[in-house]
Amino acid sequence: MSPITSLVLRATRSATMAIAFAGAAFAEPQHGIAMYGDPALPPDFVSLPYANPNAPTGGRIVFGETGGFDSLNPHILKGRAPWGVRAHVFESLMGRNYDEPFTLYGLLAESVETGPDRDWVEFSLRPEAKFSDGSPVTVEDVIWTFETLGTQGHPRFHSSWQKVDSIAATGPRSVRITFNQPDRELALIMGLRPIFQKAQWEGLDFAESSMIAPIATGPYVVAEAEPGRKLVLKRNPDYWGKDLPFNAGRHNLDEIRYDFFADGGVMFEAFKAGVLNSYREGDAARWEDGYDWPAVKSGAVVKSEIPHQRPTGISGLVFNTRSEVFADWRVREALLHAFNYEFIAQTQTGGRDPRIPSYFGNSVLAMQDGPAEGRVRELLEPFADDLLPGALDGYALPVGDGSARNRKNIRAAVALLEEAGWDPVDGVLMKDGEPFTFEIVMRQGEADFQAIVNIYVQALERLGITPVVTTIDSAQFRERTNAYDFDMAFYTRGLSLSPGNEQMLYWGSRGVTEPGSRNWMGMNSPAAEAMIETMLNATSREDFIAATRALDRVLTTGRYVIPLWYSDRSRIAHAAELRFPEELPIYGDWIGWQPDVWWWQE
Repeated sequence: MSPITSLVLRATRSATMAIAFAGAAFAEPQHGIAMYGDPALPPDFVSLPYANPNAPTGGRIVFGETGGFDSLNPHILKGRAPWGVRAHVFESLMGRNYDEPFTLYGLLAESVETGPDRDWVEFSLRPEAKFSDGSPVTVEDVIWTFETLGTQGHPRFHSSWQKVDSIAATGPRSVRITFNQPDRELALIMGLRPIFQKAQWEGLDFAESSMIAPIATGPYVVAEAEPGRKLVLKRNPDYWGKDLPFNAGRHNLDEIRYDFFADGGVMFEAFKAGVLNSYREGDAARWEDGYDWPAVKSGAVVKSEIPHQRPTGISGLVFNTRSEVFADWRVREALLHAFNYEFIAQTQTGGRDPRIPSYFGNSVLAMQDGPAEGRVRELLEPFADDLLPGALDGYALPVGDGSARNRKNIRAAVALLEEAGWDPVDGVLMKDGEPFTFEIVMRQGEADFQAIVNIYVQALERLGITPVVTTIDSAQFRERTNAYDFDMAFYTRGLSLSPGNEQMLYWGSRGVTEPGSRNWMGMNSPAAEAMIETMLNATSREDFIAATRALDRVLTTGRYVIPLWYSDRSRIAHAAELRFPEELPIYGDWIGWQPDVWWWQE
């Protein structure tokens, strides 16, 4: 059976099982919890389905990253922390099985119990759970972590914490969290909070960026950290959870190293030279035509394609609608027409990958072609007066003829701009005596994006628009985007098969003014928030899918992002000694799958 066929069959089984929603409360503590229905794995499972419990241990993997870091705390707003710390050093009470849309199994917690309407959740800690310094994980650590993240952590934690009525110990190893409003996902969200050691932070300002190596419970510890140069994580030989069935076949590599580069081109050359032994290729054309050096020809470097069924998410140029120039949807639609996608895709990737059609494209959660129907239409119609054209009647991105001039779409852009009050004066687009100009903020080292912007700028100049392109380092880029101090920027937001509370952080109105949210576009949509609330409180898989499809329509027709392309597979080139299981989860190559279940074999 091919990997793709296997993925499709397992996704179908998971979706079928998820439709049967179990409305009653858990009668007693359980080994796992699913958003809908029951966990697929029984209490006595021996490993996750995509892990190889017989995998050998040893070896190392060396990744490349562009940019740098100046912090080792990935759970606060200040500073830039490498994602590897978050993925491999910290653990949560529960862990995800990426072969199910959204199901958690006990990790630091041995069991989970919820109320009849999931109005509370209780976790019982494993007695053997320990931090990397050997000290036990206590209920006090858990309560302190939740309170601290909810008040001083990154804003992504704040909205969920505001839905907590109380948190308290119910025994020497158990903690109960009671919620103050309906939200069926909260029990799972709380299970995914990273757990800190309270004692390490006594007398310190948790919210301040620092290079303090965290004392956490995960399988790896920070061995070396040189800001802007490298991060080395070593497997902890005394890791408390190494014998858990949930961890069987995971965390096999002795060392995970990240080398940092200012430029993506330099990073690729470092991979070719053998400095790195794994490289995630985002250029489909280079994947086909640019892997012809001796190590590839000899088999020392292997090219692996990993299929997935994750949503496309969104990646492209985002409009900041807080800027007056982009407040009018007709202007954004005009600039979507002016973006010569077909020509750009052909020059950059040979047109090998399809365009992102919507935020949840490539999945069952995606908006359907044509007018909204059934439950989707029912959810959207109360907001009909506020929805933009296409949300109810159907919408698709502009399609060009592939030529460099893009004449048809340029004519459509001119008409939309005139309708919005912009008129050409001596070759300059003007409105109320002011020229049409805006700033595109870019991060250093993104040569591929620079080429895209160069083509786009030429098209805009033909319309009488004068963009200003500003290239800044990663620290400045983060600072400016956290403060929404830009007109346009490159934006990527990954989405999952189980969207939930994080959607408010991405698209909620609080992010219009609250710094550090993912709502870079500044959207303020009651319809979007209503769809998210419906998703969070859906009691059937069908209602959840309808609400997500409706949200996808609101987002896509909002004309907030000029989408680029996506791939339904990940392309990873790696040393032949780096192996991965044949069995793939429905999420395919999620962040952490490499190196989570990989191993080294000579």
